[in-house]
Formats: sequence, structure tokens, C-alpha cells
Amino acid sequence: DGYRNTNQVSDDYRYQDGSYDAPNDGYYRGGDEPAQEEDAQSDVTEGHDEDDEVYEGEYQGIPHPDDIKEKQKKRAPAVDDEYRDRADLMAERMEDEEQLAHQYENIIEECGHGRFQWTLFFVLGLALMADGVEVFVVGFVLPSAEKDMCLSSSNKGMLGLIVYLGMMVGAVLLGGLADKLGRKQCLIISLAINAAFAFLSSFVQGYGFFLFCRLISGLGIGGTLPIVFAYFSEFLSREKRGEHLSWLCMFWMIGGIYASAMAWSIIPHYGWGFSMGTKYHFHSWRVFVLVCALPCIASLVALKFMPESPRFLLEIGKHDEAWMILKQVHDTNMRAKGEPERVFTVSYIKTPKQVDEFIEIQSSTGTWYQRWLVRITTTLKQVWDNVLYCLTAQYRMNTLMLAVVWFTMALSYYGLIVWFPDMIRYFQDEAYESRVKIFDEEEVSHFTFNFTLENQIHRNGEYRNDKFIGMKFKEVRFEDSLFEDCYFEDVRSSETFFENCTIISTVFYNTDLYEHKFINCRLINSTFMKEKEGCHIDFEEDNDFLIYLVSFLGSLSVLPGNIISALLMDKIGRIKMIGGSMLISAVCCFFLFFGNSESAMIGWQCLFCGASIAAWNALDVITVELYPTDKRATAFGILNGLCKFGAILGNSIFSSFVGITKVVPILLASSALVGGGLLALRLPETREQVLM
Repeated sequence: DGYRNTNQVSDDYRYQDGSYDAPNDGYYRGGDEPAQEEDAQSDVTEGHDEDDEVYEGEYQGIPHPDDIKEKQKKRAPAVDDEYRDRADLMAERMEDEEQLAHQYENIIEECGHGRFQWTLFFVLGLALMADGVEVFVVGFVLPSAEKDMCLSSSNKGMLGLIVYLGMMVGAVLLGGLADKLGRKQCLIISLAINAAFAFLSSFVQGYGFFLFCRLISGLGIGGTLPIVFAYFSEFLSREKRGEHLSWLCMFWMIGGIYASAMAWSIIPHYGWGFSMGTKYHFHSWRVFVLVCALPCIASLVALKFMPESPRFLLEIGKHDEAWMILKQVHDTNMRAKGEPERVFTVSYIKTPKQVDEFIEIQSSTGTWYQRWLVRITTTLKQVWDNVLYCLTAQYRMNTLMLAVVWFTMALSYYGLIVWFPDMIRYFQDEAYESRVKIFDEEEVSHFTFNFTLENQIHRNGEYRNDKFIGMKFKEVRFEDSLFEDCYFEDVRSSETFFENCTIISTVFYNTDLYEHKFINCRLINSTFMKEKEGCHIDFEEDNDFLIYLVSFLGSLSVLPGNIISALLMDKIGRIKMIGGSMLISAVCCFFLFFGNSESAMIGWQCLFCGASIAAWNALDVITVELYPTDKRATAFGILNGLCKFGAILGNSIFSSFVGITKVVPILLASSALVGGGLLALRLPETREQVLM
């Protein structure tokens, strides 16, 4: 009887008058307790919601059938995705991205274009300005640094190219990371690396360490260009994108003007520095390097107050964070327009299906460096996958055509902007050599030289019992001459040599007339005492002003091209802008055959830079628009890295023909521009498309 049938148990409970009556068979059934209302809850479950954690022994009640179906429906996609083909998942994600692209465009239009975009415009403009400054820094400090650090010709060439090498690596690496870690975070990393190593490079004394600092500084600043354009484009609507990205390009020009003005103002002032003993010297060119880091530092500080790109956050599934940022953009712009009552009407934004989510490693797994190693290798693997994705069938043709256009543009542009100053220096050297003074068979005895000798050639001379004290030789050559019982003290020299000379019983005290300056000379009973250590910067060169002026005018000459490209970018389209600008630049190259003077060369340089800037601006815009959000910075980084490789080749090739021939550089630049411009016309137009 202790084991009763379940049917009998159920029959024993009878429903009467809204309550259950239990049978009176001697078993305790709690019948003495008052009946509970339908909406009452047990004391055990009081204060708990449906979704609260279930504790062992806790009564939860019988789940409603609809609740069971809903929970199964929620769990079904997660279970199905594990067994679905990756191609199906990617197809679903691409469909989600297309829906998001159109919805996001409508949201940005609702947010409007106002105070928020202009604030971000100036913050990112400072970062782009830092990139422009970095290109000019080494060229301006090289004449002083070569004396300060005793650089040979090969070392000077390496120092000029090392920045481009760093920028090439940085563009690919940091551009790829920006698609995985975020635009803002990677831009902060990029600017911080540049600022730290640019600051450090101004203090280091050795050539090797200085070279390393400029390499890492270039690596940092190389990431800014792809990140800045990807970042800013994701806050712009389709109607505003081409124009305002072109306005942003003006900051690169401002960077060149800033670097030229600072070089002209600081570097010639040799006394703007200090020395610590005889080994450590902080000259004016090092002050210039410090000042050039200021735009980068300013952008780094201001970027702390800017939000992450909401388009990137939506791409990685962070809906709520993206919504809050878009609401911030909307409210900031509406308050600035005097309409604070306008409400942000968007409540839900489509987020793409997350296919390859990053799995965080638990802190108890392995050692700390093993966890970091796994994180780093996983992230780099994702970056590499993005690089390969840009070469898939969908994007291969566009990527290859853009690569050719970027490369030909960089080869000709960077090659010529180095060739122009070199040609101007070549014309200056020719004019300087034409004014050389020649002295033949002069005889000087018992005379004291205490003044500067410059641009002179002394042949077959005889100097007996002469003193050379506290003086400077500049571009002076002594050929087949005799020095007997002479005394040299505190003498500095630049491009000064003794060839086939006989030097008898002569004392050299505290001079920089080193052994390599005596070519095929006979030294008889001569003494060298307390030679000057290290290298010494020359006095201000007469052509310093002209070189800085050339760079200043070259940077300023792109202003009309910037304005025209910004106003016409959305009217005539990106493709016509690239093709037309490159073909006009090619025509300008042919006029260089008539540049036989300094003034003519400066004029053609300004014309070429002004004509080519529109192509650069349109290339930046179309590269941003051709690729989806999760590949945008990666693709831009690859193409910009290829651009820096073209710059390295252009610098090396064009500079080798200075003083030899003008035909090869001009024909090479013009043919590259024509080929790249014609190929650019085959690219798809993007001015009417939304950002994917």
C-alpha cells in the first residue's frame, strides 16, 4: 500500500470550488494550510526572475511550452553554425554587411555634418601633418647631421631612405592591425611610436642609433595615413566623403610648409644648442627635430578625447557601443545647430554575423608570455588573412590596378621632388665653380693668415715661415706646392685638400686637417698635435635660404590643386580626377627639358606639384571606398606601403642621374605617369556607392 498507483494519486485530488481537496486517508498532504492564490510565489523563489540562476533543490515550476520553443529557437543558430559550411556563413555575413551599409548611410545622414566631424577633422589633420613633416625632416637635417656625425656618402644615402623603409613596413603592419584592434587604438599606437623615437633621435649622438630611431619613427608614422583616411571616412556621408577627405589632404601640405619654415628659422642658428664636454653636442638641427615632433604629440593628446569608429564597432558586433557613439555625434551636431531638442531616432542597427570570433585565453592557461605570444600570433594571422583577402577574385583586379597606379605615381613624384633640389644644388655648384680663383706660382713668406680662404686653387706655390692661425679653408685646393717651416693652429676646413705637395718641418696644432686630406703628399719632419675630434658643422651656407625656400614653395604650390580637387571630387568623379591629373603632370615633365637655371627649375617644380596633388587626393578617396570596412585599412596600408617602395626606387634612380643627364629622369617620370593615368581610367567609379 506504500507504493500507490500514480493514476490513483491523481484521482485523489479533486477540484472543487476553485480549490483542490485531498482525500482523508491518514496521509499528510498539507491540507491544513490555507490555499494560495494563483499569482503567489513560494518563499523559496521569492525575489528571483525567470532568467535567474537555478539552485539545486529550488522549485522552478513547470515551464510553459512557448518558453521552451523560444529557448530552443535562440539556441538553434548557435548549434547550427558549428556544422554549417563556412561559405554559407560568409554569404550570410556579406548579406548582413550590405544591409548595414545602407542603414549606416542613413544614420550618418540623420546625424548630420557639423561640429563633431570638424573637430575630428582637425585632430586627424594634425596626424596627417605629422606624416608630411616626417618626409621632409631628414632632407633638412642631412647637411648638418653629416658634419655632426661624420657621415660618408653611403651613410647619407641610407639615412635618406631609412624613413621610407620604416613607413613602408608601418603602413602594412599598422594598417592591418587597425582592421582588427580598431582605428583609434592603432592610430594612438602609431603616433606614440613616432613621437617617442623622434624625440629620442634628437638626443642620440651615434649614427647607428640615430638611424635606428628614425627607422622606428618612420614605422610609427607610416601607419597614420591608412588609418586616418579609413577612420575619418566612416563618419562621413556619401555626399560629403570625397570633398572632405580632399580637404583633409591639405594637412600634408601644411606639414611640408611647417617643416620648411621651422628649418629655415632654426637650423642656420648654430648657437641654438649646448655641449657637454667634448663628446656630447646638441646643435640647432637637433632642436629642429624636436620641434617637428610637436604636431604628432598634439594629435596624440587630442585623439584621447575622440571615440572609436562606430562602423568598425558594428563590424565586430559591438552594437551598444556603436549606438552610443552615433548618438553622441548626432547630439553634438544638433546642439551646434541650435536644435538640441532633435531626438536620435535610431533604436537598432544591423550587425554582421561574427564568423571568426577571437577567443580570449583564460589567465590560468600557460604563462603570461605564452598567452601574449598566442594573442600576437593569432592577430598577425588574421592580418595576413586580410592581406590575402584583398587578392581574392572579388578584389584582385581592382587591387592590382590600384597597385600599379600608386606605384607609378610614387615613382615619378618622389623621384622628382628629390631630383629638383639636387638639380638646383648642381646649378649652384656649377655657378660656384665658375667663380673659382686660381693662383699660380705664388711665393709667400713670414706672413700670418688669420682670415677665411674660399673657393681657391693654389698651384706650384711656395710658403715659407708662414702662420695659419684661427682661420677656415673652404673649398680650397693646394696643388704641387711647398710648405716649409710653417705653423697651423686652430684651423677648420671644408672640402679642402693638399695634392702632390711637399711639407717640411711644419707643425699642425688643433686642426681638422686629417690624413685623408693629404693626397700623394710628402711629409718630412712634420708634426700633428691635438687634432680636432669629431666633425664640425660649417658656418651657414649661402644657399641654405634657397633650399628651404624651394621646399616651402613646392609645398605651397599644391594649395590650388587641393582646393580644385576638393570642390570637384564629387562632381567629376574620382577616376577622371586621377587620370586627368596624372596626364597633366606627365605633360609638365616634358617642360623640364627647358629648365636650365635655378629659377626655371623652381617654377617647373611648383607646376608639377600643383598638377599632381589632385591625383593623390583622388587615390586616397577611391582606395577608401573600394574595400569593405573590415579590409579597408589593410588594403590602404598595402597600397601605401607599395607607394613608399616606389619612393625608395625613385629617390635612388633619379638622384643617380644628377649632373649626368636630364633625359632619363624626365622620360621615366612622364612615361610612368602616362601609363598609370591611362590604367586608372579602367577603375570603377565609387562616388555614388555607400561604404561597405
